[in-house]
Amino acid sequence: MKRQHASGPWEIEEVYADQEAYSRRVMAAAGFPVFGWEHRAGGLPGRDVLAEFGVNNGELGWVEVRSGDWNSADGPYVTVRTYCPDAELTEPLPDLEDVVEDERDRVYEHLGIDEGDTPGGVRALREWITVDGDPRALQIHEDRRPGAGTVWAGRLWMDGATVTVTGRGVSPGAIELRRIADFEQYIIGRTALMRTLAARQPAAPAPAPEPTPGELGLRAHRELVEQGIARATAMAAQLRAGRSARLPRHLRGEDRRIRWESTVRQQMWLASETQDEADVAVTSMVNHLGRLAHHVDWLTGTAEGAAAVEEVVRYTVFASEVPSLPAQRAWERLWAGGTPELPSGTEDAWLTAWEQWRIERTQHRSRR
Repeated sequence: MKRQHASGPWEIEEVYADQEAYSRRVMAAAGFPVFGWEHRAGGLPGRDVLAEFGVNNGELGWVEVRSGDWNSADGPYVTVRTYCPDAELTEPLPDLEDVVEDERDRVYEHLGIDEGDTPGGVRALREWITVDGDPRALQIHEDRRPGAGTVWAGRLWMDGATVTVTGRGVSPGAIELRRIADFEQYIIGRTALMRTLAARQPAAPAPAPEPTPGELGLRAHRELVEQGIARATAMAAQLRAGRSARLPRHLRGEDRRIRWESTVRQQMWLASETQDEADVAVTSMVNHLGRLAHHVDWLTGTAEGAAAVEEVVRYTVFASEVPSLPAQRAWERLWAGGTPELPSGTEDAWLTAWEQWRIERTQHRSRR
């Protein structure tokens, strides 16, 4: 559930009213039972929230409701997502590890608390949960992180529907799920939470004066590729660990778009290129180093890595005769669509050129 943006209080209230009306129509047409946490908290606004729902080709596919203390990383907080029967035949359901990360994303988005991107003590457990008064077995994935609390997620099947439950600050055995007969408190709760989140948004700071192109130099290029390498390295590490590729929280947000636009403007000024030409050049530069980060372990934290970044940047901006020129040209051929029929355009040729550059650089340094 994201914060809403509007230019004035009257407009945002119209947005809320439209959302409520649409949600009522969709929920009234639900063709499968939807479950929520029966927490007996008195139905306070904001305690029960219709968080999200998915509609595909006019059919409701899933509904997610949340209940509990959203304002505390300690909870208690429970998320229940109910899928329509046979939903897994349309697309795979998310792994429970990803469901846990979704809950940690929520805490980051709502409270600004980053609970880390690396799993802590992980356990697969068989627990029991109560559904409509009857105990049901639940296989759960539990993730304990020092200083970040425990989050667990489990999945069960009810009347043909798949139900995923996520909890923090409350054990599965303490939860009772009930079919939701009336969604009104969830719909009103969503609006109450959106108002609270909107009120918490800090006022936009006065824009700082931008440096002139001459003052900025190559800094925008360097900062953008460093961020791109960090993103690529983090994603590759997660894939190697057998996890879903998920961008670390501190590397998300509007910052990347702002950096990209600044770099394109700087490329236009330094290389005398049109906006389209500059965007193509920046795209190639970022992909060059991001792809290299997937294949080599020396691009970050080494002198060779820093030199490679600098040479890619200088070649992108000035077409300089850098020592890694063969690798730069091999990348151009590969990026343009090199094929096995054109050996000089293959990925192997590009990586070989970089390895040769690294060996020659190392030998040169050892002779000094």
